[in-house]
Amino acid sequence: MPAIEHPTIKDGWFREISGMWPGQAMTLKVEEVLHHEKSLYQDVLIFKSTDYGMVLVLDNVIQCTERDEFSYQEMITHLAMNSHPNPKNVLVIGGGDGGVLREVVKHECVEKAVLCDIDEAVIRLSKKYLPGMSVGFDHPKAETIVGDGFKFLEDKKNQFDVIITDSSDPEGPAEALFQKPYFELLNGALREGGVITTQAENQWLHLHIITDLKKSCKAVFPNVEYAYTTIPTYPSGQIGFMVCSKDGERNLKKPLRSWTSEEEDKLCKYYSKEIHEASFVLPTFARKALASV
Repeated sequence: MPAIEHPTIKDGWFREISGMWPGQAMTLKVEEVLHHEKSLYQDVLIFKSTDYGMVLVLDNVIQCTERDEFSYQEMITHLAMNSHPNPKNVLVIGGGDGGVLREVVKHECVEKAVLCDIDEAVIRLSKKYLPGMSVGFDHPKAETIVGDGFKFLEDKKNQFDVIITDSSDPEGPAEALFQKPYFELLNGALREGGVITTQAENQWLHLHIITDLKKSCKAVFPNVEYAYTTIPTYPSGQIGFMVCSKDGERNLKKPLRSWTSEEEDKLCKYYSKEIHEASFVLPTFARKALASV
């Protein structure tokens, strides 16, 4: 069988070059290219890297690697879940690699966790090549739906306590997930006191996107905060989250619920109640930019 070739891989190195982070690139050394296909929606590439384990790439952009995925999955999930007093019904939009689902079902109060991703290829290939992340799909409380999250939400009213949008960047299939009509759908699908988190880009590169996103969220939700995590294989080594609640009085910066230190050590590699609070402390330039929104 001939080796799989891909335009992003040259001389044994994968290169992530995009207009969304001009003048810089991320490169990873490739051990073996395992799969490449064009799904109905995007270019899907999976390779084994020399130092970061398995890597999932969509439309030439790294989505996750085995070595550092937990920082993103844990933070986008537990910032929302621990900002709700009793999340029983949870929805994940996107997240076809299964990582967020894996984190959601760590909360014993959850009765049902629904994942809706538009691309069956991501789910299928994650189950095959990313077993450490895709374990969530097999959980008895989990349900998987292949479909458009936007359409799925249209007739859902007052059904979910927490909704987590694990989307790629606002280009291609994910573009609609960064705009006000989407947040209105989320708001309608949430129960009273409901919480959302959504992927919210990078302070160093996308402050204009983050400020626009915060404006869109604030037009819909009475309570909106921006937090971030560190992660080596995302552009500039960090990624942010918009955390919003229908409860205007709730302090999203302090967890309403928390595990014991022993439980945290067992369940999480990155998240802790201290990290929860620290993640909302922004560098001065970002704090100033977002304070005016």
